Amino acid sequence: MHGDALKTQYARHVRRKVLAGGGLLLLIVAASVLSLRTGAYPIRFGELAGALVGRADATTVHVLWNMRLPQVVAALLAGACLGLAGAAMQTVLRNPLASPFTLGISQGAVFGAVFAIIVLGVGTTAVTDTDRGVAASPRIIVLCAFAGSLMTVAALVVLSSLRDLSPAALILAGVALSAFFGSATMLLQYFATDIQVASAVFWTFGDLSKARWPELGVIALAMLPAAGYFLCKGWQFNAMVWGDDTARSLGVGVYALRLVSLVLAALAASVITAFVGIIGFVGLIAPHIVRMVIGQDHRFLFPYAALAGGLLLLVSDVLARTVMAPIVLPVGILTSFAGAPLFLYLLMKHRDIRS
Repeated sequence: MHGDALKTQYARHVRRKVLAGGGLLLLIVAASVLSLRTGAYPIRFGELAGALVGRADATTVHVLWNMRLPQVVAALLAGACLGLAGAAMQTVLRNPLASPFTLGISQGAVFGAVFAIIVLGVGTTAVTDTDRGVAASPRIIVLCAFAGSLMTVAALVVLSSLRDLSPAALILAGVALSAFFGSATMLLQYFATDIQVASAVFWTFGDLSKARWPELGVIALAMLPAAGYFLCKGWQFNAMVWGDDTARSLGVGVYALRLVSLVLAALAASVITAFVGIIGFVGLIAPHIVRMVIGQDHRFLFPYAALAGGLLLLVSDVLARTVMAPIVLPVGILTSFAGAPLFLYLLMKHRDIRS
């Protein structure tokens, strides 16, 4: 009888989490429809369905398929990557402040991208009404961005292994690495031409309008190994919550799990940074919001953090297009302004947040 009660309680527990996921999906659908309609060229509800299947005027179809829809998909993919990366980092580093942005991984990726643009000469800038910048060799920029992010990960892993740094010390190390890569980026820009500086500055803005369908395919490919690995290792991440010793006693390869997780998170963050620029707070906030709703079960935390990250970035992008309309702000500026006070609010309201 007691076993039946436990099964019933567990079924309710799972049902609540499934309903939470359904709610996230509904919000994403609503935000996507709003995003498709919002902009300098408004699209009515009646025109939206027709434009999606090509049964509308040429201008509406072009705006929808070549501008609005790629931007929606970019927001969902970029937010999902950052949400996954933040959730994994916060667990394996046992630090609620860990994210690609706070650990300096995004700044390392920017340094790699700027190095490719200025030193290797693979970037150009084309400024038009619809294309703010075009990279001559986006693959090389992505590879260099990944190399820069891996430099940050390697430094954090070495410091953690040799000095056994506390979670708070790792964040301070991330701040130091951010400052280092920021200074190195400025040094490269100082000796660059005006065109190279313009192209480099373009990459530092978090702007979803940069991504087009080919770039979105690359982002999706970068997301797949991270998403697959994190979802398959959900039980091992659950064990990590109780500490390294407990995880080892349950047969978890702690060092391998930590290293592979950081590398995959760095890959996702670097690809996002290379294609859309720095997105400041999504990877930090999204996992905490999900934890407040469903708890620490990583079987649900990872997919829901991805959904929450996509939703947050999508809503932020809609606001960036409407707050100062007809001026369109880069979404990275808006998230940076909103991220700090929102995270402070979460810390003050939920002081028991743990990684």
